[in-house]
Amino acid sequence: MAPIVHGLEAKYSGKIEFYFLDADDPATAIFQNKFGFRVQPEFYLLDGNGEILKKWVGAVPPEEFEAAFAAALEQ
Repeated sequence: MAPIVHGLEAKYSGKIEFYFLDADDPATAIFQNKFGFRVQPEFYLLDGNGEILKKWVGAVPPEEFEAAFAAALEQ
């Protein structure tokens, strides 16, 4: 998934901010608890207030990410 996500990060630069959290890092526990993290990989699309708009678990086709990004950017 990393090449897909990094490609989307480059494509949406300046429109969407991407953050990567290491699930094995205890410093990310607060985010894991807040978002209900269960298993790697998990992806979250958040609004400007940090509320979850969409959550994905496992492999995700790039088209699915892009559809959700487009909808979020229209709001």
